Amino acid sequence: MWVLLVVSAILMVYLTYVIFNPEKF
Repeated sequence: MWVLLVVSAILMVYLTYVIFNPEKF
């Protein structure tokens, strides 16, 4: 299921962005 891999990759990138930019959230 390559779809799950793509979704998990997007979630990892999003979580990393949120962690390094907490003031925007």
